[in-house]
Amino acid sequence: MSQSPRKAEALATLQTVPRRGLVGWVLFDWATQPFYTLVVTFLFAPYFVNGFMDDPAHGQTIWAYATGAAQLIAAALAPVLGAIADAGLPRKPWIAGFSVLLVAGLSGLWFAIPGDLSLVPVVLLSFGLATIGAELATVFNNAMMPGLVSGKRLGTLSGLGWAVGYVGGLVSLALIAGLIVTDPNTGKTLFGLQPVLALDAATREGDRLVGPFSALWYLVFVLPLFLFTPDRPDAPLQGGAVHAGLRRLVRSVKDLVREHGPIALFLLARMLYADGLGAVFAFGGIYAASVFGWGAAELGLFGIVLTVAGTIGALTGGLLDDRLGSKAVIVTALLFFIAGSLGVLSIDADEVLFVVPVTSKADGSGLFASAGEQAYLAFAVLIGLSAGPIQASSRTLLARLCPPEKTTEFFGFFAFSGKITAFAAPLAIGLVTALTDSQRLGISAALAFLIGGLVLLLWVRAPR
Repeated sequence: MSQSPRKAEALATLQTVPRRGLVGWVLFDWATQPFYTLVVTFLFAPYFVNGFMDDPAHGQTIWAYATGAAQLIAAALAPVLGAIADAGLPRKPWIAGFSVLLVAGLSGLWFAIPGDLSLVPVVLLSFGLATIGAELATVFNNAMMPGLVSGKRLGTLSGLGWAVGYVGGLVSLALIAGLIVTDPNTGKTLFGLQPVLALDAATREGDRLVGPFSALWYLVFVLPLFLFTPDRPDAPLQGGAVHAGLRRLVRSVKDLVREHGPIALFLLARMLYADGLGAVFAFGGIYAASVFGWGAAELGLFGIVLTVAGTIGALTGGLLDDRLGSKAVIVTALLFFIAGSLGVLSIDADEVLFVVPVTSKADGSGLFASAGEQAYLAFAVLIGLSAGPIQASSRTLLARLCPPEKTTEFFGFFAFSGKITAFAAPLAIGLVTALTDSQRLGISAALAFLIGGLVLLLWVRAPR
């Protein structure tokens, strides 16, 4: 039986990918992770809500709105651009273009000077550009994966990428929290040291440096991808290819449910659970900073613990994926993630599990000295252990489901499914927070997305 040209091209690439090419692809996760670890989750977002803004509830609301708007734009563009690229164009130029947005947006976070609320639009616009750049660059990086290893090794490669990404987040967090960002009360870093850079604590230059630091980190570590990882042969962007890609996108949307029912159902399920997962991570650090008054030291150490847990989970999940199947790994990990999220949201300043009273954190106490903080940390570790397998096995399951000639296009749908309603959870969090003036009630809206995605995933017929 003859092979299609696209499949023959993929098989030829598989036979010639050198180890340094695989390393370059894996390092993309390492390069982008500081954006998610330092900016979105542990350092800059809590600083924006509790340091830059004068009202934490209002700060959480507008940060949620900005997150939702940026993710909606990325979701709308992802399948269109993926279809164009699948018309025969290489992926690296697209990654390079969106890298410009990512670096420019991260650099703009430097302008988050506390007390100067006139700069709020600039900071939110910068964050939005960085979000769009990171998400769309990831679409094209993910689409390169099936052309690098055989189907039997996709789970291991994907899990390795997520694990290396978590380690990158861990190392970058240790550097910035341990050597640069200071606690405004003590002037010391997480490691109890004087910062290696003479930064102005009054204007929170350490927190604001998180953005430019993440941009520089990305520029350095994304280079191996461009230098060593093989791509499709370079070709000029032709109008015919663009039109062909857009026509195929329209046709693929029609055919997705009709001919690729398992993929459509999986994308719908992921649309929900990825939205809930992202919301829990985006607002978990913000909630902890508000409830326990955590500063840079506590948030930095909290991030390190969660990142280590995520690394272990991603590596373990990747190995289990190739043995047990992607769907089984995702379902199990989702159950643990939901349990951890419920546990985190059950904790307030003076209670755990919603009704069990505990002593509130005393002023001047040590790191994680109160029972509430310790319980929060334990549930957060459970979240970290399960998040890596969910994310890594999700892209592996799609790679195993989709036909090879539509890889980039379907990964565009993959990004679309992960982001088209990604605005919904942050907006729901912002709306509930604004209506109730309760950050805990606001974040609890994410649970509905997690549970809904899990229920739909159970009906997906996964390949053996």
